[in-house]
Amino acid sequence: MKVFLFHLMPYSYLDLDYTDKYNSCWVVLPNSYFDETKGMELYHRYLDELELGDQLGFDGVCVNEHHQNAYGLMPSPVVIAAALSRRTEQAKIAILGSAFGLRDNPLTLAEEHAMLDHLTKGRIITGMVRGVGAEYYSSGANPAYSHARFQEAHDLVVQSWTKPGPFEFEGSHYHFRYVNVWPRPVQKPHPPIWCPSQGSRETILWAAHPDRKYTYLHTYSPIGVAKRYMDMYREIAEEEYGYTSKPDQLGWAVLSYVAETDEIAYREAKEHIEAFFNKFLNLPFEMLFPPGYLTPASMKSVSSNKKHLSEEKTIDFLIENGMFACGSPETVRQILEERQKQLGFENILPMLQFGTLPKDLTRKNIEMFGREVMPHLQRTSAPKQTAEVSVA
Repeated sequence: MKVFLFHLMPYSYLDLDYTDKYNSCWVVLPNSYFDETKGMELYHRYLDELELGDQLGFDGVCVNEHHQNAYGLMPSPVVIAAALSRRTEQAKIAILGSAFGLRDNPLTLAEEHAMLDHLTKGRIITGMVRGVGAEYYSSGANPAYSHARFQEAHDLVVQSWTKPGPFEFEGSHYHFRYVNVWPRPVQKPHPPIWCPSQGSRETILWAAHPDRKYTYLHTYSPIGVAKRYMDMYREIAEEEYGYTSKPDQLGWAVLSYVAETDEIAYREAKEHIEAFFNKFLNLPFEMLFPPGYLTPASMKSVSSNKKHLSEEKTIDFLIENGMFACGSPETVRQILEERQKQLGFENILPMLQFGTLPKDLTRKNIEMFGREVMPHLQRTSAPKQTAEVSVA
């Protein structure tokens, strides 16, 4: 198994009473809630935590893109990846992801990712995302075109990395007389492309296509829902495209906390994991999935599978539903190894800082996971998925 340290870089000093006035810390929460001195401290702290992941031997460290919110202070993951490029040595740097389709000029991101591939000597993984629905409010983009713009931006970027220029690109949304990216990436034909998602059949159909076979990453769902979508990827590969997908085409992002005993882990994590799900992930359904963002079929499926989004979540709910791995090193190892057997993924992305989790507990969590859980996971491989497996 490959183990990647995922970091959201939240504004951990968020006033959790914001919900008395606002229904989300995305888009509508005034930026007067942000303290610049604390923000400056957080950026340097979070970079230290990602660099610690490299020192401990994580296979990669992950950053991502979100706009106008307290959930993640990375409107430009490229900036964070650049800061990490000279301060890490072994770990891959996965940008999970960049919302290429939100840009009027995706070639700018193509150039930046290519530069990063050089700065890291070929350690970049490119994540391509449409962006959650809230990003369309932040950017003023029309969510009804999100799939089309995303896929066309992908085609433009991949061609810019692989096709000798200059050449013309004439699409429905993007028009370029000259495509001639300098530099081109170090990795050939281009950096690996991963596709994070919360479960859209259209996204999975696209990612699993034989021309791509991109790694699909699933996040924030009860374990049964995660299995449903990973099975969907395998079934689409087999039934629609006629090939057997490999475990390294699947990944799972899971919030995790490790301490000396199960009791200590539960006590130390409780307030912070509950704040994360109930305050930082507090998104009205219409903001997460604005009109036009999903097809009617996907809207029906997602509405059914995401009913838990509007519910207040306790740590017990999160543990019982497989959304949070919490306990001693032995407990967390057993949980994650069992999940791998159930889901059949080869890439696991533990999220070891969440919400208000402070510096001392985050560092403890990263170190204990890195030294006492990760080595066991890195020695395991996903079993072949041949039949439906019952999950809790």
